[in-house]
Amino acid sequence: MGARCERLVRLAFDAFLRDNPASDQDVADLDARIDRDEMEIHALILRMLALRQPVADDLRFLTTALRLTTDLERIGDEAVNIVERAVEEESRAQRLVIGELVAMSTAALDMLHLALDAFVRSDDEQAVGVLSCDDGVDRQCAAVIAAMTAHISEHPGQVRSGLRSIRVAKYLERIADHATNIAEEVIFMVRGDDVRHGGWLRLDGGMDRSVPLP
Repeated sequence: MGARCERLVRLAFDAFLRDNPASDQDVADLDARIDRDEMEIHALILRMLALRQPVADDLRFLTTALRLTTDLERIGDEAVNIVERAVEEESRAQRLVIGELVAMSTAALDMLHLALDAFVRSDDEQAVGVLSCDDGVDRQCAAVIAAMTAHISEHPGQVRSGLRSIRVAKYLERIADHATNIAEEVIFMVRGDDVRHGGWLRLDGGMDRSVPLP
């Protein structure tokens, strides 16, 4: 499922770069397969929970897998959104931010690959490294939005093209967010620590305390 998501994001962004909406069907087929993956994995996990009643590490692994598949399915949806912004027309606005969009795509895919690899290898340190990459993608997204806002204000005829670029930047930013979620889930699976919302959440003498990420 993870490999299909990586392929789907690459395919969708390539379609956007090449202004090639003809790739829609390939993307739709992959997205449908990912949706089936999610349902099959969920059914298998629920069956294991009911019949085997796992505890400790096994229970954390299964609950992590449940959350992980939801993030992967949503990554597939974001990829579909990207390819829907591919149109067969020359886009001056898109050319202005193409470097930032390519960098965002590369970073988001790297984060996704590293997060999935950390899950497979139960590597919490690698997962922590993924968390540190998200702010960079957020900054690139903000830069695209600022550039397109300025361009649109000066060239009203480029509003639709500028908005397409903004939306693609937001979709890539969300893919990076889902990769971050997966990394957080890996840390929970390995360490039992809940690190969502930017901090450690530990139980200390009956009281929860928040400690910043290293």
